[in-house]
Amino acid sequence: MTTHLPNADLDAAVADAEARYVAANPQSRARHLAARASLPGGNTRSVMWYPPFPVALASGRGVRVTDIDGHEYVDFVSEYSAGLYGHSDPQIEARLIEVVRDGIALGGPNRFEAALGAALVDRFAALERVRFTKSGTEANIMAISTARAVTGRAKVVAMREGYHGGVLTFAHGGSRLNLPFPWLMADYNDVEGTEALLREHRDDIACVILEQMLGGGGCIRATDAFLRMLRRVTGEIGAILIFDEVMTSRLHYRGMQALTGITPDLMTLGKYVGGGASSGAFGGRAEIMDRFDPATPGAFGHGGTFNNNILSMAAGHEGLTRVLTAEASARFNALGDRLRIALQERIDARGLAASTTGCGSLLNLHFLPRGRVTPATVEGADPRPGRLWHLEMMLAGQYVTPRGMIALALPHSEAEVGGFVSAFDRFLEDHRSVLPRADAPA
Repeated sequence: MTTHLPNADLDAAVADAEARYVAANPQSRARHLAARASLPGGNTRSVMWYPPFPVALASGRGVRVTDIDGHEYVDFVSEYSAGLYGHSDPQIEARLIEVVRDGIALGGPNRFEAALGAALVDRFAALERVRFTKSGTEANIMAISTARAVTGRAKVVAMREGYHGGVLTFAHGGSRLNLPFPWLMADYNDVEGTEALLREHRDDIACVILEQMLGGGGCIRATDAFLRMLRRVTGEIGAILIFDEVMTSRLHYRGMQALTGITPDLMTLGKYVGGGASSGAFGGRAEIMDRFDPATPGAFGHGGTFNNNILSMAAGHEGLTRVLTAEASARFNALGDRLRIALQERIDARGLAASTTGCGSLLNLHFLPRGRVTPATVEGADPRPGRLWHLEMMLAGQYVTPRGMIALALPHSEAEVGGFVSAFDRFLEDHRSVLPRADAPA
């Protein structure tokens, strides 16, 4: 990876970094161009695309990944939080080898699904019963549909700039592919406005769904006052409160609900819950979830060929019960807190208009002044500083997301985090003349 002279302005700096990125990754560029013949845009997962083209990964071990051009990176993407266990946890690897040898698509209940279900119920206060899905997206669809069926109401309250899956996304004004539920949109952390919305539509609202910290929306935490209001008012109007803990459940051994002290009626899981294999889950109060008991009259049906697939059930159980211990959870979340503070210290020392947000093992870099990071300001921010940061960190051997989100994995060490901070420090020093200043006029 090369160094460079300071650039005259921000646009020139971005162009220079992009040129060096293209020159360094000819095989990834060729793969991308060839893939366009069969895949729209050369990809099949929108978040993985970024200009001029994404690097293509060949392998991963621990918290390091290698691309097809032979560059090794320390991985701070961590599969957008799903890679909590890293790329090669030996216990999960051994369990997967064992179950593969015993047969993959068994077509019936297996020895791991009830064990994983029991572990989840024991772990999270909101769960009295749980059912598995194939992804976090599907878990959220099922939770919302369950709330509508149980309450007999239609409307769903979600947060602007929130994200609950590929057909439940509300960034950039919402996706045209969203499911056609009758949505009511609220502003995250707007206590008075959201309460007024809930009371105005009190007889029509089936549920409120939100993350206690926006993941894709910039790692912005919900205020205690906002969460308390939602818990109180949903109870008063008979609506179901759903916490999407697909990402946030990693922030504490017992989920972010243990940090906030608010227990929802339903919660959803995904990402790491399958131990690195595709999986999700939804669950909550027994009086709601027991409607899925097939032995009861009028039970809700819930299909899904791979809901209890042996790979996800076995890897998920091994990871949750043997690897993600209370001690391991506390260690890597504390490491994430130290990383977030260290990055902000280096930003502040140079007087730059940038902020780090987040909690524990999930954090986000924003090129916005401290105290001015909201879902709305993140949506409207100048993308150029973030693009420059992304390209330069990749060239420095740090695998990061274009949107500035950083996710730690359990195998990350102090040394790897220290290396990241050093690379970030060099980036700030090299580009301090073109990055936005904290003292610049608003």
